[in-house]
Amino acid sequence: MSSRDTTARQLTFDELDTPLRDTTFVVVDLETTGSNSGEDAITEIGAVKVRGGEVIGELATLVDPGRTLSPFIVQLTGITSAMLVGAPRIEQVLPTFLEFSRGAVLVAHNARFDVGFLRAAATRLDLAWPPFQVLCTVKLARRVLSREEAPSVKLSALADLFRVTTRPTHRALDDARATVDVLHALIERVGNLGVHSYPELVDYLPNVSAAQRGKRGLAAHLPRTPGVYLFRGPSDEVLYVGTAVNLQRRVRGYFTGSETRARMKEMVALATRVDHVECAHGLEAAVRELRMLAAYAPPYNRRSKFPKRAWWITLTDEPFPRLSVTRRAGPDSLGPFTNRTDAADTAATIADVSRIRTCTKKIRRDQVHGPDCPDSAVGGCPAGSTPQTPDAYRPAVDTVRALIRGDDAAPLHRLRARIEDLAAAELFESAARLRDRTAALGTALRRCQRLAAVAAIDELVAARPRDGGGWEFAVVRCGRLASSGVAPRGVAPMPVVEALTLSAETVLPDPSPLRGATAGEVGLVASWLDGPGVRIVRATDGYREPAHGAGSWQQWCALARGAGAYAERPSHPRDPQGAR
Repeated sequence: MSSRDTTARQLTFDELDTPLRDTTFVVVDLETTGSNSGEDAITEIGAVKVRGGEVIGELATLVDPGRTLSPFIVQLTGITSAMLVGAPRIEQVLPTFLEFSRGAVLVAHNARFDVGFLRAAATRLDLAWPPFQVLCTVKLARRVLSREEAPSVKLSALADLFRVTTRPTHRALDDARATVDVLHALIERVGNLGVHSYPELVDYLPNVSAAQRGKRGLAAHLPRTPGVYLFRGPSDEVLYVGTAVNLQRRVRGYFTGSETRARMKEMVALATRVDHVECAHGLEAAVRELRMLAAYAPPYNRRSKFPKRAWWITLTDEPFPRLSVTRRAGPDSLGPFTNRTDAADTAATIADVSRIRTCTKKIRRDQVHGPDCPDSAVGGCPAGSTPQTPDAYRPAVDTVRALIRGDDAAPLHRLRARIEDLAAAELFESAARLRDRTAALGTALRRCQRLAAVAAIDELVAARPRDGGGWEFAVVRCGRLASSGVAPRGVAPMPVVEALTLSAETVLPDPSPLRGATAGEVGLVASWLDGPGVRIVRATDGYREPAHGAGSWQQWCALARGAGAYAERPSHPRDPQGAR
């Protein structure tokens, strides 16, 4: 094994936004016993470490594959089995290569082949594969060069095109050196088009206009932290709102080709500046984005910009209550639903199984319901058939309230029994329709009960482990994010918690199931709380879902939805004889 290296600081992955001249690349090439990384073995590794156009290290070694070489491989590479006698095994070579490449961007010509062999070897040796950024010069050449200029992107063809100093010879170090020259030539090409960092290089697409690239300066002032960004137009109007783990990197992607949506290109053409709000962590960024979408209704966002315009199923306030689909939620409402049709279908299912009336006529307390309503069996009112006083009708209303609150799942059990009866009677289409309606009801109940359980807690302080050490904190009040922050590694967490709690937003709840919070925000909070390693620091109440709620029905609902999706798949076309 031969190696020469000079002392050089290698970039961490968080530093890959730095200019290409400061990015460390390790260009690698392998020779192998064949093309299958699962069965064949490495016979030679060649690697060149470069930064700023200068070679700062090389590594080259033959590798004993533990088998004889085929005549084809010997003829292709010039490496014979005799040359490999006494060469180190891969278990000796690979750790050295990984150390040599630490912190750098891996580059290879047809990277899937070379990196695939290296990863397969690491797996066989039970070595952890580092989270390398990988650049393939074959793919890069296809994006940078036209077909007329480069009909082929083989290494030998590109070596001829760029007149490289080292010719590829099917030996690892020679081919790695040739790939270095090809990489530098490709970087020189795109550098003239405003591509100056590694993410810009990876995202480069030739159809990005010069005007679009010219606006990348709009991202120059943005920090490399989590947050929300707002594109603003000529009249300072908000065009688009988004979130990012790294604000500068994400926004710059709109100007360098990684963003290919036509609407976004149109938006970028209109944008005159980019505002931002730094956030403590991803949850705060997601919540702020949701609130800004509601506040600004930006025209280029496709997500719902009107979270308050949801639909709820609510019991009316009258002597003979019925289910109504409204915009306003009450204490025992079910929802929210994004469209009225879904809410109406679910309400019809509840009314049918609970015998709640669907007729809309006004009935006084001293009257009875039923004589004028045909039974649901003939398309009438589920509570028809027999006359009922308000007292006789009340159990049906109590059943609905108990179902929504999660106190009694009897209606779901009755629906499932009906499905089984229909299937036993071989009325399969009717059974499938009822199955889909029941699954939709169970899913809506579960979602509402889960979110209501979070919103029911007046104050909840939770902590989540932070990448790199320390903690992320969220102060949640009545389902809404009231405060957020972080305690980095080495910082005492409890003083941070106390400061966040004291500065948290005051929340005034209402009597609806989500206590005034939007379903989107409570959903974000609930998902964050479900994340790995989350700990409850303190809470005014315990988190609890109803014991007889729809949570235990989720597996059944998932299976039902899966069966429905399978049944809706288009069948294979058949010929007149019925053969596929």
